[in-house]
Amino acid sequence: MPILAAFLLALLAPLPPAARRASPVDHEVRVVIGAGRDVLAPGADGDWVLRDAWGRVHARGPGAADWSLERRGGRVRIVYAGGGSTTAWSDAPFTLAPASATSVVVWNGRRYRGTIAFVPVDTAILVVNRLALESYLRGVVALELGARAPNESAAVEAQAVAARSYTVARVREAAERPYDLTSGPFDQVYGGMDAERPEGDAAVVTTAGMVLTYDGVVVRAPYHSTCGGRTVASTEAWSGVRDEPYLRGIRDTPPGSDRAWCEISPRSRWERTLDRRELEDAVARYVRQHEVVRLVRTGSGTGGAIGGGGVRSARIEGTTPSGRVATLALESDGGTVRLSGTELRTTLRTARGEILNSTYFSLEPVIGRDGRLMQLTLRGAGNGHGVGMCQWGAIARARAGHDVRAILAAYYPGTTVQRLP
Repeated sequence: MPILAAFLLALLAPLPPAARRASPVDHEVRVVIGAGRDVLAPGADGDWVLRDAWGRVHARGPGAADWSLERRGGRVRIVYAGGGSTTAWSDAPFTLAPASATSVVVWNGRRYRGTIAFVPVDTAILVVNRLALESYLRGVVALELGARAPNESAAVEAQAVAARSYTVARVREAAERPYDLTSGPFDQVYGGMDAERPEGDAAVVTTAGMVLTYDGVVVRAPYHSTCGGRTVASTEAWSGVRDEPYLRGIRDTPPGSDRAWCEISPRSRWERTLDRRELEDAVARYVRQHEVVRLVRTGSGTGGAIGGGGVRSARIEGTTPSGRVATLALESDGGTVRLSGTELRTTLRTARGEILNSTYFSLEPVIGRDGRLMQLTLRGAGNGHGVGMCQWGAIARARAGHDVRAILAAYYPGTTVQRLP
């Protein structure tokens, strides 16, 4: 969620008591779908009503709204058409809701089920879609797995169960935050009503209420696009997380075969080549700007920002148990930059900002006559963090006749499929 990144650090302030939910899980989901620094102009498709956190009506009407929102610090107020009338400043949210069965709320050109709350925080007005869990999943499953054929329905159902489990676990973790999830890849990609597709809707209905549990607790079930033939343990992909037995790495190949289930993925095998300027720009821009790595100056052992000059060489200093790159070292005139697996995916971005597909790669350096790195080619496999369900692997398994429970058991070993109460 790049458009939201500047605002997410300000989201820890709790809602006022009247606006809090009675329990951590009540099958309602709150999803951040946007944010604005000052004035927002929402809309609706049909009749709408605007209420404050205590249920008092402040405006109603059909179609486009005749009011906007204005923020001052952590407070917000309604400004009516013409700017001559406003509400009092409030630190509680206002909520836009449909006023009839045929109406839906609209934000930024997209239609959404449920309601939209405008939540003031210190740096922004958060736009939070509140809707039923199953309705939310309809806007997730189709985007996460794309259009699928009838013989791939078991994979779509597995995606629905994994997404539902992830959502329930995140809702339970949210405590008194004013949201449960964001709407991009940091959590799950969510696009509202306009993203829904018949095959995704069918999978949500078929698996209604089904979640993955371990020792009776609903698990956070991560997933990714393409594992390249081997998934990884959560502790291998992310630092500071607990070792979960149902998130251990597995060899993801058919019995008696060395080929990956996910070899059908367009990102099963990939290549990225960085020339000298791209490599130096990447190191200078992303390493220094974001301070994601520590420079150790040659022989001094001191930290600091990368110095000038060209990059002389690149080498893999360590690999993980699954064979992914644990540390990539770049030797420059100013010293050695050592990138962890997580850091190098964001550091070696393209000029358009696309992060590295995965850390499952080998290096092919080309050294120029001046002794510096002239070109670096990465040849890799897979796409994503590699933890949990491999989406393209699930699709291939479905084509081979595996049902939803078999797919989930393969990627989340030891879990049980149960229904929410």
